[in-house]
Amino acid sequence: MSSQEISEEGLPAEQDTAHGAVKVADDPFADPGLPAHRPRIQDIDERAAKRSERTVALMFTLSMLATIGFIASYVIFPVDKIVFIWPFGHVSALNFSLGLTLGLALFLIGAGAVHWARTLMSDVEVADDRHPIEATPEVKAKVLADFADGARESAIGRRKLIRNTMFGALALVPLSGVVLLRDLGPLPEKKLRNTLWAKGKQLVNMNTMEPLRPEDVVVGSLTFAMPEGLEEDAHDFQNQIAKAALMIVRIEPDDIKDKQSREWAHEGIVAFSKICTHVGCPISLYEQQTHHVLCPCHQSTFDLSDGARVIFGPAGHPLPQLRIGVNSEGNLEALGDFAEPVGPAFWERG
Repeated sequence: MSSQEISEEGLPAEQDTAHGAVKVADDPFADPGLPAHRPRIQDIDERAAKRSERTVALMFTLSMLATIGFIASYVIFPVDKIVFIWPFGHVSALNFSLGLTLGLALFLIGAGAVHWARTLMSDVEVADDRHPIEATPEVKAKVLADFADGARESAIGRRKLIRNTMFGALALVPLSGVVLLRDLGPLPEKKLRNTLWAKGKQLVNMNTMEPLRPEDVVVGSLTFAMPEGLEEDAHDFQNQIAKAALMIVRIEPDDIKDKQSREWAHEGIVAFSKICTHVGCPISLYEQQTHHVLCPCHQSTFDLSDGARVIFGPAGHPLPQLRIGVNSEGNLEALGDFAEPVGPAFWERG
């Protein structure tokens, strides 16, 4: 159907208020303009405006309290504390409290700002024509004037209670982010320098979970051990075994080139850290004839007959050796901890 075939019945009509007759509009797409402004109760009743002001201030104040609660929760709740909260079930008390308080702090700032804008700031709609991107001096002057009008209409200068509580909420809520910087990782202190190995700790076979005896380790074999008392179901098992995992091999005493390695061994049984000094991969490949061990990740190769020095690959340090002996029961035991940190170098090992 062409535009000429459209009947005038479908066109918008306008009312001739003078004679009561209806006629077709000359321009069916004319700009209807903005609707007439309807004042809000806050615009005509100062008591209502004060109530809105107190409501907004209350939201900002509660936001400040929620931020303080966030910081307090971070200090109060231990990271491993589990609580039952219906309907979520068993959850971390720390995670739940941090999420709840930070969520409330941010929500209340947003809700307060929205309520402020909807009830107290000017709601008069203003239409303006599009203008070129380049601002003329007149436009700049108009922008500054509009900004001044907006500041005046927002009543931020007159509503001091809102202004002060808003500034307080906005000043406190960034502290949540500052506190979260603490969770970039726990301070290592001396945790990376020490392991569970200590004088008198028996070497336990990781396959049989039985104490190792010298006769259990034969020449050419590779055995993995862990400290006595470390249980696989312990909550920190992975953290501890990542430092304490031990690699046991037996070499003919005459084949041990390094003097310290020979002194720290027992009848040719040497114990070295299983953790590669490159990026911490577990070493598990052993060549019987050369006494070399190979890291499967980046092919760092260590000579166990020569103090586990690096003979190939990107590792920067030899594998730390554990000094061992035999206790009164005939079981292999540690005579102390590793003399240096295990695994990848950090701060050039202190």
